[in-house]
Amino acid sequence: MTPQPGDALVIVDAQNDFLTGGALAVLHGDEVIPVFSRWALQFAERGLPVVATRDWHPATHYSFRAQGGPWPPHCVADTSGARFAPALALPDDAILISKAITEATDAYSGFAGTNLDARLKALGVRRLFVGGLATDYCVLNTVKDARALGYEVIVLRDAIRAVNVKPGDGARAEAEMETLGAMLLTGAGRGA
Repeated sequence: MTPQPGDALVIVDAQNDFLTGGALAVLHGDEVIPVFSRWALQFAERGLPVVATRDWHPATHYSFRAQGGPWPPHCVADTSGARFAPALALPDDAILISKAITEATDAYSGFAGTNLDARLKALGVRRLFVGGLATDYCVLNTVKDARALGYEVIVLRDAIRAVNVKPGDGARAEAEMETLGAMLLTGAGRGA
């Protein structure tokens, strides 16, 4: 499947804290990085937008265990854990979307509390190629919001990995995305 005008690549939370050795590492999360680098190159060569979302939490974010939340501290703004994976080849003009940037709000979706929708619409984007970490949280919620906003969505199966807090969460998230009308593209690891 070849990216075309009207398409954008959305890389969800490819950050150090979600990779091996990170504060909230996703099993096999590192495997999505080379896949994304290949897709980002394909989009950049065609002059199409590449979006990278990121958690950008304050140190006292309410989702952290110390504040009664479910997660260990992760992706604290301006720390090495919040940085994108060093091997992720983002184009210089990639659109960076920071989410969950205030202490009392969470945002699993790249659209929640951000200007992502407005920026995509301003660029004439109608279809999104989406992947990232983690399938059962931020990818799922980004896809849900994208579909609700009217975007066609292609989920890059080779570029998603799940947390699986409960066994099977990732598979359930994939099934839900399909039910919402997203297309799950297998074999995306070879690039576009």
